[in-house]
Amino acid sequence: MKIINMLPEAPARPIHGHKGTFGRVLIIGGSRGMSGAPSLAGLGALRGGAGLVYVAVPHEILPIVASIEPSYLTIPLATQEEHGGLSLQALPAIKQACNGKDAIAIGPGLGHTQDTISIVTTLYQEIAEPMVVDADALNAIAAQPGIMKLASGPRVFTPHLGEFSRLSGFDISDVQNHRERSAAEFAKTHGVILLLKGPRTVITDGERMAINLTGNSGMATGGTGDVLTGMITALLAQGMSAFDAAQLGAHLHGLAGDLAAAEQSQPGLIASDLPKHLGRAWKQFLG
Repeated sequence: MKIINMLPEAPARPIHGHKGTFGRVLIIGGSRGMSGAPSLAGLGALRGGAGLVYVAVPHEILPIVASIEPSYLTIPLATQEEHGGLSLQALPAIKQACNGKDAIAIGPGLGHTQDTISIVTTLYQEIAEPMVVDADALNAIAAQPGIMKLASGPRVFTPHLGEFSRLSGFDISDVQNHRERSAAEFAKTHGVILLLKGPRTVITDGERMAINLTGNSGMATGGTGDVLTGMITALLAQGMSAFDAAQLGAHLHGLAGDLAAAEQSQPGLIASDLPKHLGRAWKQFLG
């Protein structure tokens, strides 16, 4: 196993670049009562440097999502009225929305229904662009584990401990005791980049491994992972490799958390503090 200690270089920002130069991101997620998750992912993608960010959500929650941040674009999708999540009827519109995008994120606030499982597993297999798979999309993959090797393009999984246990079938206590070994074994077996969240976040493809040293316990609060999802997707859209995007995204995300905690305290930190501090994190990283 090759241990990576150096952080990758940031994506180039050519002086004559325009919004198309810096990547088009699509975030797919949201459901009734979960409008914050895709919104936070959208903010993370914007602060990650993406030129254009699209947030595709059930039409029922679109007004809420659109009101949170005017800098991203929103796409309304067919809603399953019973659960308030995405309907399978939304799949053609989602595929169309994927056209022309440089990186996709799926999962924040998505909900867990048979329709969302079908949407996730179809996109996972058919979309060639790099994809960050998070939250309820991970649970959908866990329900159909045989598809993990059927991806059409690079895939970054960003589970917390419980999600990783469901994905891998490993007992939670075993993962806690052998985080690095469990993560590397899973990533190598399934051909994905795995970012196993928690203290000393592990990033691995089964051949290489990086351990993230930024972040603090104040980030153990709902929504921080959604910001990370958006951040990594933005870096992918700017042309970084999946491993490098995951490593740099984790570093900047944790650094923003450290800067936020220095002002707000760890107990007082909330997820929406992170996008506000990502600009300072970038400045510190870029020197």
